[in-house]
Amino acid sequence: MKNRFLLVLLFAFGFITAQEVSNFEKSPVFPECESQPIDELKVCFNNKINAFIFKEFKVPEIVNDESYKGEIKVLFEVDKEGEISVLYIDAVYDELKDETKRVFDSLPKVTPGTYNGKPTFYQYSLGIKIPLVDPSEIQTQQAKAKTIDLSTPEDLNADVSDEYKNVADSIVKYEKLEYSSQLNIPFTHNYYSRFDQEMNGLGTNSHTAAKPFTYDEVSAYYDFKAEKEALVKGSDSWWSRKLWNEHLVEIQGKDYWFTVDPIFDLQVGKDTEADFSSTYNNTRGIFIQGGLGKKFNFTTSIYESQGRFAQYFNEYAVSIRAEGNEPIVPGRGLSKLFKDGGFDYPVAEAYLSYSPAKFLNIQFGHGKNFIGEGYRSLFQGDATSPYPFLKLNTKFWKIKYTNTWMWLKDVRPEVTEDGAFLTKYMANHYLSWNVTKRLNIGLFESVLWANDNNRGFDINYLNPVIFYRAIEFSTGQDAGNAILGASAKYKWNNKVNIYSQFILDEFAINDVTAGNKSWRNKFGYQLGVKYFDAFKVDNLLLQFEYNRVRPYTYSHNSIVLNYAHNNQPMAHLWGANFSEAIVIGRYNYKRWFGDAKFIFGKRGFDFNDGADNFNYGSNIFRTEVDRNANTGITVGQGNTTNVFQADLGGGYIINPATNLRLFTNITFRNYNPEADTAAALSTSTAWFTVGVRTDLFNWYNDF
Repeated sequence: MKNRFLLVLLFAFGFITAQEVSNFEKSPVFPECESQPIDELKVCFNNKINAFIFKEFKVPEIVNDESYKGEIKVLFEVDKEGEISVLYIDAVYDELKDETKRVFDSLPKVTPGTYNGKPTFYQYSLGIKIPLVDPSEIQTQQAKAKTIDLSTPEDLNADVSDEYKNVADSIVKYEKLEYSSQLNIPFTHNYYSRFDQEMNGLGTNSHTAAKPFTYDEVSAYYDFKAEKEALVKGSDSWWSRKLWNEHLVEIQGKDYWFTVDPIFDLQVGKDTEADFSSTYNNTRGIFIQGGLGKKFNFTTSIYESQGRFAQYFNEYAVSIRAEGNEPIVPGRGLSKLFKDGGFDYPVAEAYLSYSPAKFLNIQFGHGKNFIGEGYRSLFQGDATSPYPFLKLNTKFWKIKYTNTWMWLKDVRPEVTEDGAFLTKYMANHYLSWNVTKRLNIGLFESVLWANDNNRGFDINYLNPVIFYRAIEFSTGQDAGNAILGASAKYKWNNKVNIYSQFILDEFAINDVTAGNKSWRNKFGYQLGVKYFDAFKVDNLLLQFEYNRVRPYTYSHNSIVLNYAHNNQPMAHLWGANFSEAIVIGRYNYKRWFGDAKFIFGKRGFDFNDGADNFNYGSNIFRTEVDRNANTGITVGQGNTTNVFQADLGGGYIINPATNLRLFTNITFRNYNPEADTAAALSTSTAWFTVGVRTDLFNWYNDF
């Protein structure tokens, strides 16, 4: 049957389905139903519209001549003004479609339905039996009790229930429910730039630091359905819709929905500095998302990948290897060597999202999170590999409060116990407060602790509103590593936002007042500005960001309490002891996109040459006991390295529903240390790539 997979509306004439009615909803009111009680309005609407159609519908002559028996399927809408309009008609004959459209156009205007007292849209599906059946006959048939003939022999293969058929017949046209769900919007800087301006308009009460966002919190400011519909292309054929516009599998029933899509990241390239012929990545996988009822959502993605990257990328992956010399692909996780200098790295991510109340969302899963307004974060970044987490987002008044508990791993050979990776835990609080329609202030607190003395997950840190510094002190010196932070964002106008972060790892007031640049003054800051629709060019975003972190920040005397996971920093991927300026431009036009990023930085590495083995503060995995000095500590000290990297990329969105993209990118990278060491080699390279990718996460190559 035509469109059976996407629209199976096998409803008898006289059955209309609509949204589940809650205490806050009132169904549209058909004329002559005004006096009915609220709980009878839907039935009255059903009866009146069926009677009207039976009276007015004229079966076309060709249908009668060919003795056709079947059904017309109609999807229609009652808008906020009470106007009834047809959204979709499925029928064998065009004449039936035309007649259906005529009858629906002649329907009287109704009183619109409401939600929480405000007019809203209602959508209905309807089946019209051909030949026409009087609605009163259907009601009589439904009232008859079912009987079972016990005089016939037992049929072992006979259906004993219509339950399976009813489930199959309940499938309806997929209505893109993901765009109003509690699912996370896959966090990529490029895609988030599409609605960044709408989220940051003057007077909005949005909170834009804790990422990823959920669709329902962004949909109040941005119309995802309109965005996708504006990008529709191709024909109505199945393969064309699946290639250009839709999920591969879309299933929706009364209380559930889900989609299934393949995942690809297939690319080839060339690194001018490499001693091998080409770079490549070969990722295949599956992405599933769905919802059960209105409060529960889920998603999972499974990746199987092999890749070989630019020479500097491969060397970094090997340098942060785990116990057993297993390389770690940055941002992805543990891997095994594959063929000639490549890596084999499987990855799985998933989470459950539950909203028991409008103000609260709870998520439990395996993935990554980000806190900040900029390209980098000094609080919590997404450059590391995925980890297990439990997250609470609470929103009320002008406040959004985000709590995240994480289970992390230290996989360095020197801390591995009996071949097992060391487990540590992190708990973060982030409070976002919209002080005025222009000013937002955020407060951040984080603590790390290890499984010492079989302590496990310390219940002291499970309290979502407690002060972590006090708990750290009460549980004993060096029992945890607590970090404090503050952020601010100011909406200069609807086109310009200014943002900042300040991170404080350790602070000694006596050392600050002494002015001797003590090693104990461990802090960092970020300053940035975004310019939307820059120079009156629609969809052009320009961004400038400056980050500076003093030496030894994020490190700890108990080296397992470093601010990292899987040998990758949990905040800025450069660790500490650096300054960095970033200029970014992003442009979107329909399905086309382009990005440009320029990074100018100064980093200070350790020498570790046998003569100078001091810790100069960039390596957050080293103990502070090995520091080079107590005073005179400056950013960039040690093996000072000037860094320049430019990334220029662009492409075409093949399928907006799955974010499948055809892309090309070229990276120019120059590393210029004072001395060549294992940690800082003098390099100058250009890396060109082209490919097709399902863009679901940020993948950084600018470490």
